[in-house]
Amino acid sequence: MAVIENSKVTVVGAGSVGASTAYAALIRGSARHVALYDIATQKVEAEVLDLAHGTQFTGSSDIIGGSDLSVVEGSHVVVITAGAKQDPGQTRIELAGVNAGIMKKMMPQLLEAAPNAIYVIVTNPCDVLTVLAQEQTGLPPERIFASGTVLDTSRLRWKLAERAGVSTSSVHAYIVGEHGDTEFPLWSKATIGTVPILEWVTPRGDRMTTEELDQIAIDVRDAAYKVIQGKGATNYAIGLSSARIIEAILGDESAVMPVSPVLQDFHGVSGVALSVPSVVSAAGAVPIHETQFDARELELFHRSADALREVADSLR
Repeated sequence: MAVIENSKVTVVGAGSVGASTAYAALIRGSARHVALYDIATQKVEAEVLDLAHGTQFTGSSDIIGGSDLSVVEGSHVVVITAGAKQDPGQTRIELAGVNAGIMKKMMPQLLEAAPNAIYVIVTNPCDVLTVLAQEQTGLPPERIFASGTVLDTSRLRWKLAERAGVSTSSVHAYIVGEHGDTEFPLWSKATIGTVPILEWVTPRGDRMTTEELDQIAIDVRDAAYKVIQGKGATNYAIGLSSARIIEAILGDESAVMPVSPVLQDFHGVSGVALSVPSVVSAAGAVPIHETQFDARELELFHRSADALREVADSLR
């Protein structure tokens, strides 16, 4: 993978998601330099030390970090994972108030340290926080966006691949909308290879039904709750998906990914950050306006926008 020469990514927040993102970026070689920043000095220094001890096995990537903002300087990409984590039974939206306060305090400091970086917000509720952060910083929407439904889409493709008897990379399907309870799959455009999803014949010799796909969508939507219930946090998959976003930016890949920038007249939606297929490159994330929804999907998309607008308005 060709990346920006001497590329640097800083992960903000040394909790389970931040540490997993730094780890994934190191072992995938996502950037030449990986930095980890957190205000909790002892925690961040311990995480950096643990990661640094393994750099013999990570190729050319190295890791630095600490609780001083100078750690962030010179970053091409800043991934924000800092904030309160989602507790069992708690929705992402219930987290909003706490993490909005953290974000408002932190963003001006980060922007001062890395004025030219692309900012990727992973902290939940990531869509709402992206709207608030973009308004506060005045950054162009393509330069500050949420990781959105990149992970949800990976969860969906994994479940479909398992049922269809193919590799995950052969499943072409997206989750769009909110990264949360109002998200939904774009079934009207989902294919396995070139075959529409409902026409694919599985190894069992049958086809998937609409009811089965509806249940898969519910399982994907609720997957995080299941993981949180069992182990307290989701961290490995979000770390890997965040590393993949970093690579698309630093490699100037123009990769199509369902990230969540603040939208401007996307199927009639403006001023809300929602996940839609977007071109991710060194310039940031640009939504693909030609993305087509059927009538039901358009209805769900607007419902998702309304839900998030309500939460963002309550936090302003």
